[in-house]
Amino acid sequence: MAQSATQSDTQSATQGGQEQQAGRPFRDRGARKLILVLILVMVVLGIGLYLFFNRNKVETDDAYVTGRKISIAAHVSGYVSRLLVDDNQFVHKGDLLVQIDGRDYLAQLHRAEAAVAQAEADMVSYNLSYAVAQKNYPGQLMAAQGALKEAKARLFRAQTDYVRQHRVERAATTQQNIDYARAALDEATASVLQAQGQLTQAEPVDANIGNAYAHYTQAQATLKSAQAELELARQNVDWMDIRAPRDGWVSQRTVEQGNFVQTGQEMFSIVARDVWIVANYKETQLAHMRPGQKAEIEVDAYPQLHLKGHVDTIQKGSGESFSAFPPENATGNFVKTVQRIPVKILIDSGLDDERPLSLGMSVEPTVHVDE
Repeated sequence: MAQSATQSDTQSATQGGQEQQAGRPFRDRGARKLILVLILVMVVLGIGLYLFFNRNKVETDDAYVTGRKISIAAHVSGYVSRLLVDDNQFVHKGDLLVQIDGRDYLAQLHRAEAAVAQAEADMVSYNLSYAVAQKNYPGQLMAAQGALKEAKARLFRAQTDYVRQHRVERAATTQQNIDYARAALDEATASVLQAQGQLTQAEPVDANIGNAYAHYTQAQATLKSAQAELELARQNVDWMDIRAPRDGWVSQRTVEQGNFVQTGQEMFSIVARDVWIVANYKETQLAHMRPGQKAEIEVDAYPQLHLKGHVDTIQKGSGESFSAFPPENATGNFVKTVQRIPVKILIDSGLDDERPLSLGMSVEPTVHVDE
């Protein structure tokens, strides 16, 4: 009986253990489902919170740093006698950067100065001549008119003497007196002709004065031309020294001391301090973007540098619309693509002199828009 009871207890314990083991998988599966549901709820909640707190933020990674780049070119051609800057050197406005050998331009300057002096002397001379002509030519006309009258008077007297010599008795005169009267008449006639010729020469008073004035105005024009050449020569001499137009860093230097440079040849560029961000946002991101909205900017090169800024302007056209070969959407194989519009973002704060922004650096701006 005791043995039977023991076997019975053993069988009962075995059956209980089997029942306990059979119910454990159901409890484990239920716990795993609960954990998965909780995880899913947390993920959905996290996504919802992220979207809620970032619903007014528009960001893009298609953005870069840009700024003012000033090309420095030679105004005059010649050999570079002095090169006073090096790559990536910071220069201030007015600093001497390059000197060009200008001995030829100095010679041109001296020649232009001499030409101006000669033109000034000619103008003074012609001005005096014009002033004298205003007095001389009217005076010459009056003198010619008086000489003609005087010659006519002598002719009248000679004619009278000649007639008288022929009317008197032959015994009352001599052949010599007749010859003298004839000669005096011829001389008086010649004097009248000469006086008439002088009067004809003196009559165009206005024309002679105008000619003198024309020489004066021509001298004025010659002086102005010489002064223009002198000014150009002075500019050429000034352009021998190339100075910085503003503060900035020397970049893309392509000139060396001793090189021969041509007029207009670019030697290097100066990158100014002013920089800003150009962000190419998708057109679908611009619905609520307006100038003046705040922006946060992260720089790929400096992860710990956080910049603050604001939207300045939105470009009135996509990049493709300003390309050399814009797309022709009227064709039959048109495929619609989302365009990107450049947005200019100005930097308000956060710049660090120890970590300057170089043109072309990649950034990721985030604009806070108001829906």
